[in-house]
Order: sequence, then C-alpha cells, then structure tokens
Amino acid sequence: MINTSAVAVTGLYAISPQTLTGTALIEAAEQVLEGGAAWLQYRAKDSADVGKARELAALCRSRGRCLIINDDPALAAEVGADGVHLGRADGSIAEARALLGPDRIIGVSCYADPERARRLAGEGADYLAFGSLFASPTKPDAVSCPLAVLGEARKFGLPVVAIGGITLHNAPEAIDAGADLVAVISDLFDAPDRRMRAAEYAAVLSASEAVQRR
Repeated sequence: MINTSAVAVTGLYAISPQTLTGTALIEAAEQVLEGGAAWLQYRAKDSADVGKARELAALCRSRGRCLIINDDPALAAEVGADGVHLGRADGSIAEARALLGPDRIIGVSCYADPERARRLAGEGADYLAFGSLFASPTKPDAVSCPLAVLGEARKFGLPVVAIGGITLHNAPEAIDAGADLVAVISDLFDAPDRRMRAAEYAAVLSASEAVQRR
C-alpha cells in the first residue's frame, strides 16, 4: 500500500512519450515537474535508456516527486525509481515485488475490468489504472472504459488512476467519477508550453478535488 504521508496520490501523472529521448526527455520532464506534475512515468518499452532513467530518478527525488518505470521492474530497481507500472504482459506482482522490495510502488493496468482490479488488489497492487477513458491518440485501438468503472473501483481501497485521451477539458470528469490521479501523455507533452500546461492541470485538478471534498 502506498505510504500516503510520503507520496502524493492525487493530481497529474505525467507519462513520457516514446518520441522523447536523450536531453530532450530530461528537459521535458523538468518542465512538467516544475509545472506541478505529482508523478512521472518513464515509458520507453524496448528502448529504455538506463542512464536517462537514472537521471529521471534523481530529478524526481530532488523535487519530492514520484518516478514510475513502465513495464520493467528490473530497470526500476536498478535506477532507484519509486516503482513500476505493469500491464497484462509484464509479469506478476509477486515477481516485481521480489525485485523491488516491500516499499516500492507497483501499479497495474486494469483496462475496463473491475474483476481484474479486484484480483490484482488482492495480489498486492498499490494503485489501479483504468482506460482508455476517452479516445486516445497514443493507443487509438484501446478498449474503451466507461467513467462509471472509476467509481466502482473505489471499493478496492487503492488509489485509482485514469488514463487514455485525458485533456485539460475532460480531466475533471475523471476526478468527479472517482480518479485520484489523471495520467496524461499527448495533451501535456505536445503542448507548446509544457510547464504552463502542467500548471493548468494542477489548478484544474485541485479545484475538482476541492469540490469533491465538500
């Protein structure tokens, strides 16, 4: 279970696009973190750069933010990331936990499947991600996930992450439906001013969370 006193589990979860590499990746990460992203995921699939992953880990650590590595528990362990995100084909939670130890975060993709979420929560997941909530430019063929699934997932007692086609305009819908974090790729990293876009997300999400607490 995520230590919520040490790690913020609300707000903007920035996921780096695979088109960003090298120095450009680090610069973009700095921009979105400065703008207010709470979490950053390094998503590189088969072309991960260990050196850059290590730089991202140090960057997030220096700002008190959370770095998650996509798909690769071994890389997360090697670079000292805060955790890993696992999809359907990325091995078991038990295998990742054996590599990362008890204190790292293991997030899982649940797509649109509450039963998968229930099972993975029981296996020790730390957060549950659902999507695609909206049409996604990154994964145009992804299965659509109804917003109502986010509310249903609250019963599992873990932070809920919304992903897929999230924009500044529809992000409040995801929060209102039950998400704690909204994961954004294109609408954040393709923005002309990433720092400003991240700040806009932080403001919009904070306002939505304030309404939810009333």
